Amino acid sequence: MGERKGVNKYYPPDFDPAKHGSLNKYRHSHPLRERARKLSQGILIIRFEMPYNIWCDGCKNHIGMGVRYNAEKKKVGNYYTTPIYRFRMKCHLCVNYIEMQTDPANCDYVIVSGAQRKEERWDPQDNEQVLATEHEEKKKLETDAMYRLEHGAADQGKLQRALPTLSNIQEAQSAWKDDFALNSMLRRKFREEKKVLQEEEEKDQALQAKANLSIPLVREAEEDRRLATLLTYRSPDSYEDKQKQKRTEISSRSWFPSAKAGDALKLPGLGTKTSSSPAPCDHLGIVRRRPTDVSRGLASLGDATETPCALPTSPTAGPSGPPHSLVPDYSGSGSDSDGE
Repeated sequence: MGERKGVNKYYPPDFDPAKHGSLNKYRHSHPLRERARKLSQGILIIRFEMPYNIWCDGCKNHIGMGVRYNAEKKKVGNYYTTPIYRFRMKCHLCVNYIEMQTDPANCDYVIVSGAQRKEERWDPQDNEQVLATEHEEKKKLETDAMYRLEHGAADQGKLQRALPTLSNIQEAQSAWKDDFALNSMLRRKFREEKKVLQEEEEKDQALQAKANLSIPLVREAEEDRRLATLLTYRSPDSYEDKQKQKRTEISSRSWFPSAKAGDALKLPGLGTKTSSSPAPCDHLGIVRRRPTDVSRGLASLGDATETPCALPTSPTAGPSGPPHSLVPDYSGSGSDSDGE
């Protein structure tokens, strides 16, 4: 790190690469700077991350997994050839110091002092994890031949049970081993899909241009195709067919409306009456007169015209003789008195 920081930096005039070697030696400093201030005691300052949840013994507060500290790292022993390191850090909530060290035998961290572990552990055998061989068991395997034979038979049984899984894993790994073949197969698949997509796009553009559509077309699905086969479409009638059908209806219809019983005959000035009974003339001032009075009435009227009234086609005879006729009665008017 010191060499990297020294590049393109200021070099003093009395700096001699052959004599000093590096800027760190020239300045009599360590490349790790302040992190190596206790290096003479075998202590290195590192950034340590809490491996699990703990309770601090000083403030009784909970410290979660993943909290980072500036810890003093020191080697305190070996597990066979694996070194054991101890970490000493100060709690960020109080003045208490926490010490932890590695446990290579169990692949774990052990609290030496200053805290208590929050118990959230489980048995590795229940989770089918690979367990490290303990020192006592390893020593027994080396010294006891019968135990080694029994242990080997148990290991062979485990191997036979795990053999199908291992073979599947090996086949999967061998299938992905040839990168060139996989890349070629993938590129070939992409080219085929791209060609199909281009053909579909050209068909859609041709259909949109033919039908003058501006909406995007959705890809056809098997369900839509099956539903379309169940539908029946009928083309609508043309204008000529509709006109021909209308003319046929008009020509087959009767010219005269059919008269129904009870139809009302409407006359202007008169109410609605049925055609079977004659319209009354009393309210018009018309009375029945004998034939002997017809000439007398006509003479008195002069140029006056008769007012017709609706009567039956054949006049009915009176009780004493000839039939009566309908003439207007103007005997009460002034013109009649002057004529007489």
